[in-house]
Amino acid sequence: MPSQQAISTQCGPIECVIFDCDGTLVDSEVLTQQALVNVFAKYDVELSLEDCMNRFQGGKMTDILRKTCSQSGVSIRIDELEPQFRDECTRLFEKHLDPIPGVPQLLDKLKNAGIEVCVASNGPTSKMEHTLKLTGLYDHFHGKLFSAFDTNAWKPAPDLLLFSALNMAVPVRNCLFIDDTVLGVESGINANMNTIYFRTMPGKAEVHHPLVTTCSSMEEVEAAIFP
Repeated sequence: MPSQQAISTQCGPIECVIFDCDGTLVDSEVLTQQALVNVFAKYDVELSLEDCMNRFQGGKMTDILRKTCSQSGVSIRIDELEPQFRDECTRLFEKHLDPIPGVPQLLDKLKNAGIEVCVASNGPTSKMEHTLKLTGLYDHFHGKLFSAFDTNAWKPAPDLLLFSALNMAVPVRNCLFIDDTVLGVESGINANMNTIYFRTMPGKAEVHHPLVTTCSSMEEVEAAIFP
């Protein structure tokens, strides 16, 4: 599927690309939702992987766990669930995690073009470090990982993206944000930042906004950045 439009020209030239992590750099979304299914199965709660994929991509993990409990009609302490969930993610990631196809090539091209890169994720820094090391991408982002836990504000709030741009010493108008979730894209809009919606599943919600370009592969992302 081609991009909806070229990257907006109302902002300046791209000096820094800010990546989401899960589902954008690393192919972790299915594994993350499978971890959710596996953990709740321990409490005799049967979740559909497809339903989890449709409902729970993006957002603060504790909120997702609370919502899952509420919708499943069970009462389980979040401080009991969250460590189990993170342990199950780690187990699945160490067995199955890969980079998103095309990401290593794009990162090399950005480096050769002198464009800075960093990561802005709702997840903790330790999780980003672990997944990026597992997939061989960490060297591109060493010292440039920014977490919503740093700002105490989670996507779709703009705080994390503004914090990332500030730490990269690049004006917001010269940053491009890439995220695979609607919540993430909304954070880009709220930050008034050019944003690529990395929409790889045809059934996912669409986003139409002057700041948003939709791409379905990293090849399309590369073509949008380097027209």
